Amino acid sequence: MKSPYVNDLGPTKEPVTSSFLVRSKEIRQKKTGELYLSLMLGDRTGELDAKMWDNVSEVIDAFERDDFVKVKGMVQIFHNRPQMTIHKLRRMDDSEIDFSDYFPSSRRDPDEMWAELSAIVAGVANPHLKALLDSVFGDPEIAARYRRAPAAKQIHHAFLGGLLEHVLSVSALAKMTAAHYASIDYDLLITGVLLHDIGKIYELNYERGFSYSDEGQLLGHINIAQRMVGDKVRGLPDFPPQLRALVEHMILSHHGHLEFGSPKLPQFPEALLLHYLDDLDSKMECMRALIENDRQVEGSFTTYSTVLERPALKKERFLKREPAPAVQPQATHPEPAAAPESPFADKLKRALQPVSTVQEN
Repeated sequence: MKSPYVNDLGPTKEPVTSSFLVRSKEIRQKKTGELYLSLMLGDRTGELDAKMWDNVSEVIDAFERDDFVKVKGMVQIFHNRPQMTIHKLRRMDDSEIDFSDYFPSSRRDPDEMWAELSAIVAGVANPHLKALLDSVFGDPEIAARYRRAPAAKQIHHAFLGGLLEHVLSVSALAKMTAAHYASIDYDLLITGVLLHDIGKIYELNYERGFSYSDEGQLLGHINIAQRMVGDKVRGLPDFPPQLRALVEHMILSHHGHLEFGSPKLPQFPEALLLHYLDDLDSKMECMRALIENDRQVEGSFTTYSTVLERPALKKERFLKREPAPAVQPQATHPEPAAAPESPFADKLKRALQPVSTVQEN
């Protein structure tokens, strides 16, 4: 097990040595014209901004993004966040590392999650939809990838097993809301839930860092999912074409808006409900991860999230914060006493008084 992890690092008086996955690598130029490295290093607990200012020429070509490196350097606070200044760096061989130290993964047991998904499939009453789900999840390659895939590259559930965790969470919401809205066809809704993101098992690479595959770049997970469902339906000759159209529409419309990548807008209740449940779960996970992984040392708010279009409040830190001292009211000062009048002022005051009229007899 590696040590320390990213979330163990704070300002240090002595150099620290640890190993990380290189999540990004940029070669930049100082004002003097010399080159320096700007890196984002990571492990299963988070990310660490790092800079290498000196001896860059010795290592600049020795490693790339998605390589593992061992570094030695100092950690300080810069712009309210930890930053490492690297003194030494070397590329590590895969044989030196345990992959589980470097890739975030679901806190839930994958076997337990797969058993939960299997129970959901077993509970589908519609024979055509159940046959489709059995065909999809009974495929050994799909099953293996589905258990391991993240739900996204970085937006939400961006960890190994994240896709399965996300789908099970949306499934729980679907069960509750389908019971609330009597007109909802639960079997159709749950089929859409289980299949809406299945294209992500091929859209994303997740063997080292998380990135898009060539197929993912060219097609995207929505088109890949529609193709996968079509392939399985062709093996089910009795599958009703109208039902196939509904399932495929749920996949095509689950992002809910054309500008968010959906080729179609949701056009029946189960499709609309799927969109909102998917969006709700992804946004809640986005906010949880934003708060939990924020590395700012001070303050009650996280950095700005472009996905959520806001920073998030660190509620626990906010509630523990000491209240600001009450503002004391300013003391009121009595009006200064009038200065005694001088003899000249007294004469002037009398001279300015109006002349009294003489009453005639």
